[in-house]
Amino acid sequence: MHAVIITQEEERKRIAQDLHDDISSKLNVVSLNSYLLTSANLTETETKEITANIINITAKALDNSRKIAHNLLPPVFDKFGLHAGIEELCEEFESSKSVKVSYQNKIEFDESEKNRHLHVFRILQELMNNSLRHGKASEISINLDKVNGSNSCFYKDNGIGFDSKNSENQKGLGMKNIDSRISFLNGSIDIKSEINKGIEVFFTF
Repeated sequence: MHAVIITQEEERKRIAQDLHDDISSKLNVVSLNSYLLTSANLTETETKEITANIINITAKALDNSRKIAHNLLPPVFDKFGLHAGIEELCEEFESSKSVKVSYQNKIEFDESEKNRHLHVFRILQELMNNSLRHGKASEISINLDKVNGSNSCFYKDNGIGFDSKNSENQKGLGMKNIDSRISFLNGSIDIKSEINKGIEVFFTF
């Protein structure tokens, strides 16, 4: 429970930082530009430039707010469940053209367990972010299947890897978040990695 609370607080910090950096700063600029429009003796050209700037920055603020809301609870996941949510997640990562994602699912998910499934989605999101940002991977593989009656996930990438035998390498915030979610799901996780040999993760949920 302590680990779950820590995870929640860290996520709240990230959301607050996103709102501050992406939304508040842009709204401040909009406010300043709106104030400029009240200035006397503005030329028509200056008025048009300021107005265009307000429209442009407002559009960016709206786009960023949608992205933040999407990260909190992806609409596709909310409407169609875990399988569709993971498919969309894979498509989003592939759209960067820097990584190829292979995804297969052989599990029929119970819609009544959507709250549990959100933790699975977040675990995969964290793993994929780590593969791209830290692992510099160009290929990611995700396979969901039943193993000995348990819902299981096989995750693999071809990134730079790390020494998984060194416990210090598994103490980052991302791994703490994953561990707390696995604990919430009453699951288990096994991580194997070597330098220049990517990472293999097996977890149950």
